Amino acid sequence: MKSQDIVVLFKIESLTQRWINPNRDDAELLVPHDSSIDWLGDALLHNDAPPVAFTESLFSVRALEQDTGISKSQVSLSLKRMFDVGLAKADRKTGLPKTNTRALLEFIAYGIQYVFPAKEGEVTRGIATSIAAPVLLGKLMTSGELAPIWPYFKGQTKGVAVQPLHENIFAAIRTDDLTYALLALTDAVRIGHSRERGIAIDMMRKLLRVSS
Repeated sequence: MKSQDIVVLFKIESLTQRWINPNRDDAELLVPHDSSIDWLGDALLHNDAPPVAFTESLFSVRALEQDTGISKSQVSLSLKRMFDVGLAKADRKTGLPKTNTRALLEFIAYGIQYVFPAKEGEVTRGIATSIAAPVLLGKLMTSGELAPIWPYFKGQTKGVAVQPLHENIFAAIRTDDLTYALLALTDAVRIGHSRERGIAIDMMRKLLRVSS
């Protein structure tokens, strides 16, 4: 398993929620309306169902390469690994790849901090993640605390650098609020204490639409 596999799974889930099973009630859980912290793009909400052929093309290896910044060959290998271990499966109706959200949530809750531990670095500027990200805004971070950030030259937040799950993570979150939120919550699990991890997992459960 590679850390990029998590990025691919989140992107597939985001595409599924956006195009296959939209639910605008989830939008309130993501970026607060009055927050513009480091946001790289706009949330994408669509009123009309897209053509089937177009929807299927979004899940192609080529499209996933463009949406994640991960090469086609690596996306293909990620999908194979995830199908092999049960973290992805084919949708029974469409045949498109589908994230096994319950299994993924369990892995993040109990395993990711050991398999892909976070490495903190120097103080720099970048994109807010973990407890400083919009999805957790006002829930955990205290005044004067340095924000965990993904180092990025366009970022506006000063904080402590955290190594992201993939070096091209910014391609995956640029116009995708859900993937951004899920990756930030994953970082809260990777680097946080028990309280932070608990809150992050509860929020991720809601965003992944996993029943308790």
